[in-house]
Amino acid sequence: MSLKEELEAETQKWLEKAEDLFENISGDEDFLENISAYIDDSHYFLDNGDLILAFECVVWAWAWMEIGLQRNILAKRD
Repeated sequence: MSLKEELEAETQKWLEKAEDLFENISGDEDFLENISAYIDDSHYFLDNGDLILAFECVVWAWAWMEIGLQRNILAKRD
């Protein structure tokens, strides 16, 4: 597997995980808006072949969710 293929596969994997988590959280609207924007941006960059920015955006989305959950700004839905 080439580096490009590996980066695309990792981006897809983490984007799917991020979307699954995002669908199951609630809380601060500003946090949720930023997370949604990073997820959307990741799709945009992935669709346009910019794998580095696509991966960076999914990492940021994940980080915002983790921080929000750890600081009780966001919560997982039951």
